[in-house]
Amino acid sequence: MRRAASIQLHPEALRHNLGVARRLAPGVPMWSVIKAEGYGHGLLWAAEALAEASDGLAVSQIGEARALRAAGFGGPLLVLQGPRDVAEARACAEFALQAVLHDAAQLDYLDTASITLPEVWVKLNTGMNRLGFAPQVAMDVDARLRAAGHGHDGLHWMTHLACADEPGHPQNARQLERFAMTVAELPGQRSVANSAALFAGWGQGGASAAPGDYWARPGIMLYGAHPASLPAGRLPEGPDGDLRPAMTVRAPIIATQPLEPGSTVGYGATWTAADPGRAGIVAMGYADGYPRHAPSDTPILVQDRLCPLIGRVSMDMLAVDLSGLPEVQVGDMATLWGEGLPVERVARAAGTISYDLLTRVADRLQPGN
Repeated sequence: MRRAASIQLHPEALRHNLGVARRLAPGVPMWSVIKAEGYGHGLLWAAEALAEASDGLAVSQIGEARALRAAGFGGPLLVLQGPRDVAEARACAEFALQAVLHDAAQLDYLDTASITLPEVWVKLNTGMNRLGFAPQVAMDVDARLRAAGHGHDGLHWMTHLACADEPGHPQNARQLERFAMTVAELPGQRSVANSAALFAGWGQGGASAAPGDYWARPGIMLYGAHPASLPAGRLPEGPDGDLRPAMTVRAPIIATQPLEPGSTVGYGATWTAADPGRAGIVAMGYADGYPRHAPSDTPILVQDRLCPLIGRVSMDMLAVDLSGLPEVQVGDMATLWGEGLPVERVARAAGTISYDLLTRVADRLQPGN
């Protein structure tokens, strides 16, 4: 059953934010990353908003790519985790997918499937230690793929930076140099830049870049959140990078409660009023995707004013301090994040990151106007 809380999506924001990515790396083709249901915004919605403006769309798994092809998206599709078995290897050929290969088992899948992929990407593990071939086997991987007939339209190379959201971290220079040295003599295009790396200026591989053409892979920035939104300090928010929120989450105030000094609010009586005031009860809780661990003072926007969350977040309700806002009444809307309240600010207050909030919003929220 749909809730009174709602999500308003802004497709024009996605296209604007892709334009920001292009300004950060002029001339660099863009894979728009729409994995994880378009970072919580909806896979098909994100694809529809971005397909024409992008050079290609990137997803995590074959199933997402199948859904896009079934919906009629015929452009380039990059599958970031590549095939997980022989059947998925065949699907890469059937649906004309550009697979990212990161493990020797995937080379075996391609052999067993008896197919050839015209265009493939190989991921190198330059220090993230998550996915990717060791740099020292890159030449062997290249030779094996070419001997089997893969990559006759392009055999390309990518890596992923572990600390791009901290541009000054020494790990970045180590990884960029390792990648550049590994691919220096290998033909094909290159890709190192996610959203954070684009803001750091590494859309074309950074100062140590190997020669060749580079692609970028913007993700979180497309949805309006700054990639440097770590849960500490006053780091950049979307508007600081000319990013516009693609999602606004709102919910109505369904009750108000007068508060006297010493009154407590919510489970555990964790918040106590110091002065006379008023609490507004908002129809949004952790079952809707709002973080249960968000502490008192997490910002909520009511009538263009930032008001603090008070007390613990309940399953489908939370409380906001309306002291000083006597005009706010039952039925008025509160913005949990989005237009007027960057999601990064809420995430920092809750000790998490914007990715977490955007991807957890529950399906029971209804589309807004």
